[in-house]
Amino acid sequence: MTLLNHRTEGPASAPPLLLGPSLGTSYALWDKVAPELSITHRVVRWDLPGHGGSAAGLIEAGATVGDLADLVLALADSLGVERFAYAGVSLGGAVGLHLAVHRPERLSSLAVICSSAHFNGAKPWEERAALVRREGLAGLAEGADARWFTPGFTVPELVRDHRDADPDAYAACCDALAAFDLRDRLSEIAVPTLLVAGREDPATPPAHLREIADAVPDSTLVELPGASHLAPAQCPEAVLTALRAHFGGPAGRGMEVRREVLGDTHVDRAQSKQTPFTARFQDFISRYAWGEIWTDPTLSRRERSMITLTALVAHGHYDELAMHVRATRRGGLTPEEIGAVLLQTAVYCGVPAANSAFATAQRVLAEEDGTAG
Repeated sequence: MTLLNHRTEGPASAPPLLLGPSLGTSYALWDKVAPELSITHRVVRWDLPGHGGSAAGLIEAGATVGDLADLVLALADSLGVERFAYAGVSLGGAVGLHLAVHRPERLSSLAVICSSAHFNGAKPWEERAALVRREGLAGLAEGADARWFTPGFTVPELVRDHRDADPDAYAACCDALAAFDLRDRLSEIAVPTLLVAGREDPATPPAHLREIADAVPDSTLVELPGASHLAPAQCPEAVLTALRAHFGGPAGRGMEVRREVLGDTHVDRAQSKQTPFTARFQDFISRYAWGEIWTDPTLSRRERSMITLTALVAHGHYDELAMHVRATRRGGLTPEEIGAVLLQTAVYCGVPAANSAFATAQRVLAEEDGTAG
């Protein structure tokens, strides 16, 4: 059987996550998001029939979203993937909704991005399908930027994908959108569901995502300021943050551990100071330091705290040392134990470093509970 063209990234043993594209694009839509997701998931992104590298013959006139969903399941089966998380944009999101209603046993969680439970009725899509079958895609591709992005923004590779798509396959995808309407089945969706809307999206405005969120039990809606229809390409960091929080992994667990060790006050203060410039660094800290290192059960948190104190003394990071002295007190270390760790550093890191460390720790302990050690 001919399969959808796809790209697989990430560890084979990681939880599988399938990513679906929008009409007129290829899996390049996920270029700025998939590599980061593949740190914690086995990411499989696929091309629609006649788009990217997928064969046009995989779809015929009169196709349905259910037909596309069957192709996705065939791809998953070929990869040995029984149950998977799924995220899709526009038509790709519709495929996810179909799977959640008709094949819920295959989904562990769902994210629907800039999509809808219906696409404004059949007529516009029937007209577009007829136009493409008659004239091809060149003229339609010229207006892609206006439909996909806010003014002044473009992704040339995606516009080229639109122009190069097979017209008959594209028109068949339009047929699928024309026939799609799951509004009366949304309440049946039981998998954890995230809805992501672009506030500047003219194709599937936020109201479409709110409609789904209102109907799907316990779903979550996120609206992205400044994002239009292809949010993963235009606002990848915001989409990545939403998907990480929804699908779990080190980022979500990392923030939890960070709060447990450092305390809500410190973390809230750090988060309040976050800017677009520092957002990626804060995410890095949550994912790697707190989400992967501090959650490793090989060492206890007490042991990690002691190692951290030593490393900070060795490099002279006394502001960070003060923060972690507070953290070790929260974690149960006594002033005597903290003093013993710092005394150890005098031997291996040098007396001057230990002297400064003792002064920092004494100040923090006095501030915390009046104990000077």
